Amino acid sequence: MRFHLLHPRDQLVAIMNRIYNNGMTTLSGGNLSILDANGDIWITPAGVDKGKLTPQDIVCVHTDGTVDGLHRPSSELPFHRAIYRRRPDLRAIVHAHAPALVSFSIVRRIPNAYIIPQAQRVCGLVGYAPYALPGSEELGEAIADTFADGYNVVLLENHGIAVGGIDLLTAFQRLETLDFCARTELKAHALGPINTLTEAQLLPFDAQHNLLPEFVPGWHSSRERELRQEMVEIVRRACERYLMISTEGVVSARLDEHSFLITPTGLDRGNLEIEDFVLIQDGQRERDKLPSRSVRLHAAIYDMHPDVNCVITAQSPNILAYAITHGRFDTRTIPESYILLRDVPMIPYGAQFKEPQRVAEALCDRSPVLLIQNDAVLTTGRTILQAFDRLEVVEFSARALIDTALLGPHVPIGDVQLADLIEAFLS
Repeated sequence: MRFHLLHPRDQLVAIMNRIYNNGMTTLSGGNLSILDANGDIWITPAGVDKGKLTPQDIVCVHTDGTVDGLHRPSSELPFHRAIYRRRPDLRAIVHAHAPALVSFSIVRRIPNAYIIPQAQRVCGLVGYAPYALPGSEELGEAIADTFADGYNVVLLENHGIAVGGIDLLTAFQRLETLDFCARTELKAHALGPINTLTEAQLLPFDAQHNLLPEFVPGWHSSRERELRQEMVEIVRRACERYLMISTEGVVSARLDEHSFLITPTGLDRGNLEIEDFVLIQDGQRERDKLPSRSVRLHAAIYDMHPDVNCVITAQSPNILAYAITHGRFDTRTIPESYILLRDVPMIPYGAQFKEPQRVAEALCDRSPVLLIQNDAVLTTGRTILQAFDRLEVVEFSARALIDTALLGPHVPIGDVQLADLIEAFLS
């Protein structure tokens, strides 16, 4: 889908649906706007259920102040106007009351975007605006002043978040990415001190590991077409389950011993179509397509493990809490977790860029899932569904372990019971 070609009404409804369904705002909270080329502002309405918003509900505020629409424009229109005045490069604004970001706003701290490499590159530095009455000109000026200092993401004291972008999708991706950081950091505080990345450590992420030679596919087999459809469905499902977000997460699937399909770089995960996936064949990429930065890592795994037919690398907040701390992830929680995950070793940060073979060597029958420090969880499977199942189970297990701390010490499955599991299911 080419999102930027949708009418502003449809863009605003689509993004509000994603914000609401991902738990980043409430029925009455949050507002979005798009600045049109002629100066009109398309904005979400006041007093309308955000969970049932339709294109007909969107309001257009003209440059002369007249309003077209069935409803009043959002009460926060003043700060949208103020930001557009101070930052003419911005064409869209997102404001939301995401609970994790509200948590940071009410302790007056900014979430750390240096916990994974993508986050800092998506969000940049995060600004901070002091509290003012919602809907007031004072609030608008306070937020606009911070945006005028060059920030694209601004935490609002005791309020929430405001994000700008050159288009609505960019603004949403900044919101979603910082919200991911906030969720992950909150979980990580239950496990111990947090490791963050330096600018020097981010440099390998910026390198273009995915600029493989190009080739022109001669034809697309029925198996390839089937895999493309499966991959679309599993990526969308991962986004719906908050196992991936629009800017993070990679799925690849083996086509044959010489080729595999992989998600592209730079496209919204939630809107991927079958034609967006990139065919990799004999170390070459499908012409005019840019595969994920993880393409060499996935290729190394397929080369070393002929029984692996799907690889997923994802950033999910609970399991990533373990990847950014020294907390020990123990799979001996319930039988399903141990059977599907076995042992989950931690791979040092940087190996995924510089030593993909080292990561591939860490995979085995006892370790079909890996944690990559300050980056991702990596799951493998004989099928796409098995790799995805492991992703769900590792995230659910991490959540259960972190929440356990509120109840008491974790009591793992005992050695005798573990031996019985291994004999019954893994021999």
